[in-house]
Amino acid sequence: MHKITPCLWCDNNAEEMAGFYRSIFKDFELLSTMRRTGGGVTPTGSVLTMNFRINGQEFMALNGGPHFKFSPAVSFFVTCRTQDEIDDYWAKLTASGGEPGQCGWLTDRFGVSWQIVPAIMGELLQDADRDKAARTMQAMLKMTKLDIAVLKHAHDNP
Repeated sequence: MHKITPCLWCDNNAEEMAGFYRSIFKDFELLSTMRRTGGGVTPTGSVLTMNFRINGQEFMALNGGPHFKFSPAVSFFVTCRTQDEIDDYWAKLTASGGEPGQCGWLTDRFGVSWQIVPAIMGELLQDADRDKAARTMQAMLKMTKLDIAVLKHAHDNP
C-alpha cells in the first residue's frame, strides 16, 4: 500500500506550524525532524522538514522558502461530533491571525484552509426530503462557523 502524505510548503516556519497543530489536536504525534546538512541558503542544522500525524493522517511541513503560498483550493476537512468540538477547533485554528470563512471554512495563521463540519451535515444535506435539505443548505450559506442546533432547526422546521 502506498501512503499519500500532504506536504505543506512553509517559508521558514515548519517547526512553528507543527507546534501550533500539536497545541490544537489531541491526537498529534511528531514523527521526525530532518535538519539541513549544508549546501542551501539556510544554515546547516536548521529544520528542513517536520513530519507529524494528526488524527491518523500524516503530514510533512517543508521549509522551502517564500516561493509558494497556500490556497483554499486545498483544505483539510475536520468532522466534529458536537458543537463544543466545532467551537474549540474554530477558536484555536482562527487564533493568532487565522481568518473565518463562509460555511464552516477558515484559514489558520499559516494560510492553511480547514473545513470544520458537524458529522451530521451529510445526513442533513442528503435528506430524501429535498425541502429539508434545501432549508439546511440555505441556513449553512448564512453562517461562518457552523451551528448544529441552527442547522437542525432549519432542517426540521419549514
